[in-house]
Amino acid sequence: MRSVKLSARGPGILSLLAGLNLLCSNQALSADWLPVTTEDLQMTREPKAPGAPAIYLYRQEDRDDTESVDNVYVRLKILTEEGRKYGDVEIPYFKDLGNVGSIEARTIRPDGSIAPFDGKVYEKAIAAAHGAKLLAKTFTLPEVQSGCIVEYRYRYHSPPGWIFDSRWLLSQDLFTRYAKYSLTPYPYFSLRWSLPLGIPPGSNAPLLDHGKIRLETHDVPAFVSEELMPPENELKYRVDFIYMGKAQPDPVKFWKSFGQKSFHEMSQFVGYPKDMEPVVAKVVQPTDSAETKLRKIYAYVAQMRNTTYERQKTEEEVKRDRQSPDHSVKDVLKRGSGDASELNNLFVALARGAGLRADLALVGTRDEYFFHRQLMNPGQLNANLVIVNLDGRNLFLNPGVPFTPFGMLPWNETAVDSLRLDDDGGSWVSTPLPPVSASRIERSAQLKLDRNGSLTGKLTIRYIGLEAAWRRVAERNEDETNRRQFLEDGIKSSVSAGVQIKLTNSPDWRGSDEPLVAEFELEIPGWATAAGHKQFLKAGLFGSSDDRTFEGSMRTQPIYFDFPYQHSDDIVMELPAGVKLASLPKNHKVAASTAVYSYETSADAHDNLVHLSRYLSINMLLVEAKYYPELRNFYQSVRTGDEEQIVLAAAP
Repeated sequence: MRSVKLSARGPGILSLLAGLNLLCSNQALSADWLPVTTEDLQMTREPKAPGAPAIYLYRQEDRDDTESVDNVYVRLKILTEEGRKYGDVEIPYFKDLGNVGSIEARTIRPDGSIAPFDGKVYEKAIAAAHGAKLLAKTFTLPEVQSGCIVEYRYRYHSPPGWIFDSRWLLSQDLFTRYAKYSLTPYPYFSLRWSLPLGIPPGSNAPLLDHGKIRLETHDVPAFVSEELMPPENELKYRVDFIYMGKAQPDPVKFWKSFGQKSFHEMSQFVGYPKDMEPVVAKVVQPTDSAETKLRKIYAYVAQMRNTTYERQKTEEEVKRDRQSPDHSVKDVLKRGSGDASELNNLFVALARGAGLRADLALVGTRDEYFFHRQLMNPGQLNANLVIVNLDGRNLFLNPGVPFTPFGMLPWNETAVDSLRLDDDGGSWVSTPLPPVSASRIERSAQLKLDRNGSLTGKLTIRYIGLEAAWRRVAERNEDETNRRQFLEDGIKSSVSAGVQIKLTNSPDWRGSDEPLVAEFELEIPGWATAAGHKQFLKAGLFGSSDDRTFEGSMRTQPIYFDFPYQHSDDIVMELPAGVKLASLPKNHKVAASTAVYSYETSADAHDNLVHLSRYLSINMLLVEAKYYPELRNFYQSVRTGDEEQIVLAAAP
């Protein structure tokens, strides 16, 4: 996710309880730990969180936006045997957007004695969330058992001047009995704050106290996390801090003023179209159509070095590569590089130099939060894109995000509000959601079944549209070994049996408009199970991840799909000699009347070949929880279809 980055030089740049009150605001990482009460050591349950395996006795977060640092202190009470898992700590953070350090931890046994943590801290990947790699610092506390207390503290460093993401998250995965928060504001901008979901019951609003904003919360319920839901941070109690100029209570006037200022800054950076004509002449031909010109300019900008998507540099590398900031698109051209925002500005300049109408638009991505105009938080407009009027229609383009196909946007910039900039303050435009057919996974396999029931053969997968784009972004800075592991793990997650998989080709990781094509050698031992003189094979070979979706009977959170998509499988299976087909699986077809989902399977046979087809389409984005029963029924139908059996018998 991209964000506005501010300089420390000043303004002018883009814009646990009463017995524990010995704790000072900056003591989270001090030499002494908090005292432990006898009551906390002896407690066995929390009446306000019945059945909870553990609770947070105390949490503290002290954030300093002047130094881009968070100091965090956590104390948990382990209440049950199940709660022992919280002795395995994961501190998540996004790669390239910060780091976690200064970790200290200890276990307090039920008798009050201490077992300090002196083990090793590891780093591991815990998710690849459609382009953003989520890592975690992990460690295991010693002697964790029911009745003990575990606590740890750490420091989180953000990139310097990175204040867009300044917020407190008040909801946690466990019940929180007591928590304290403080913020040292960035000094060069005025500050206000908002609570999109209000304040947890029993808590007071944040207050400014001796130059710091402070908040205490009590008895905050555990957050319910479910599969396929909107970004967690959007659904949690939180406090957003908004840095801005002069306060303006009217959202319409606020955004008009903000839009005018942003347009002025953009215009200064972009410059005059005539200045770009010599560069345009080297990229396009006079006889090119308007669309051809636009495509060539798009490709020219997209191939430039994009500093936003490079790996995080060490402090030594930053000092060595330190350069003066770009003041105009001419600086970007001279260096042959820029960040994502600068490259989109350059694209606007070149398109205008080619005689096309191109406008910059500011957009709030929907991967971590949803943008809300009424909050008047310009920091939520954390990315930009380009709108080009071509033959009377608007094209939404973003060459500043690598591997984005021409005519499409990154998935997290689709179906959101964008502020199209002009000298009158701009206008709000909704970005398009691509059709369901635009992003697909196509699997084709030529397989053989041996007499022992094992499948072997070749598998080809084509990732198309956004399915290719987010994978390319996620693996942009990885080596071939990691990329191969990434693709092979994707196959393993889609097959319910133990599959042996090996990538055999070299996929094109640098393309954008072309599909990402991966070829594999595949083996699934014991796919067919024997019963008497017959063998049974599950028809849904690659549907395991779909078959595990929405198994729970209840739902609390809305359902959220990142983008519409289609999956299709085409499998040809050769039967071994001495075996005949006894029966084929039934064909299935399930579809919503509104075409928001559909599922279809078919099977046929010729001689010793069995042909299986499977198709799944999800044309939804955000669905209210009240519709969960219908959606769950659909996925139960998918499971039923995938579990249909091919029955084989010995030939006469």
